[in-house]
Amino acid sequence: MGAQTPEVVFGPVPSRRLGQSLGINNIPPKTCSYACAYCQVGRTTEQRDQRCSFYDPAVLLREVDQRLADAPGGGAAVDYVTVVPDGEPTLDLHLDRLIEGLQARPPRIAVITNGSLFADRAVRAALMPADWVSVKVDSVSEVGWRKVNRPHRGLQLDRILEGIRRFAREYEGKLVTETMLVGGCNDGAEDIAAVAGFLAEISPRHAYLAIPTRPPVESWVAPPGAAELNRAYQILGEQVASVELLTGDEGDSFGGWGAPTEELLRITAVHPMRAAAVRALLARVGASWSLVEDLVRTGRLAKVAYRDQVFYIRVHAARHGE
Repeated sequence: MGAQTPEVVFGPVPSRRLGQSLGINNIPPKTCSYACAYCQVGRTTEQRDQRCSFYDPAVLLREVDQRLADAPGGGAAVDYVTVVPDGEPTLDLHLDRLIEGLQARPPRIAVITNGSLFADRAVRAALMPADWVSVKVDSVSEVGWRKVNRPHRGLQLDRILEGIRRFAREYEGKLVTETMLVGGCNDGAEDIAAVAGFLAEISPRHAYLAIPTRPPVESWVAPPGAAELNRAYQILGEQVASVELLTGDEGDSFGGWGAPTEELLRITAVHPMRAAAVRALLARVGASWSLVEDLVRTGRLAKVAYRDQVFYIRVHAARHGE
């Protein structure tokens, strides 16, 4: 197994789709099969398309147990335990063991994936026990996929889409999709119509349309205009039973019951926080703003302005194993 870390479980964080979600960051910092232009947690530093052994599932499960045990009410307020790292969770060779272990815990299990490894039967099988799976479908055209998602050179879009189709046919939980719209890249009528046609094939429970609401890795990334967003919503709505927009912020009800510095760094590693949300979290744990100032000064937290708001994002000193 790879190196162990005490910072793989975070939150709970407020989710617009899952309520209060306790997150599991099961992948080393910024290890992903994609290098999405809109990524909210920084550039991919370890791009790969092959699965690997990173953390011992037993270590992750013990930390989940500890976090739930320490939570007010024994974790009763946690709606989901969500596998949602700052990279691609299915790169974890032992994802099946992690999910199987989570089945013995009371919260429901969610996984948020870009779907890039769904051509692999073992990946699809690992996800079957999860209660809720979100799959990214930003584009079904080669041009749009490469421009927005910037995949590893070993990946093939047609194989990914066929893998998602197969998963959808076999999966008995709640399958949802998310399409991130980037202005001028994948928000054209033809692009959206193609995505809608594919989604009609797999019949997700919900199809979410998202726009960049947190600082993207590329400065040229911008959300589509209101007219383009409305057009996308209408086109998808013609072929998909339930379409929802994810265009607002998630609120300020970020949880955490450990040391304030540790909680803030755990959350911002995966989930950049608005300044107002950071202040609310510090108030709940009885910490002062000087904690944030110290983290920024020492280079562990970055302050980033985006769309008239200020966000705080964790800075990783090095990749796993370095």
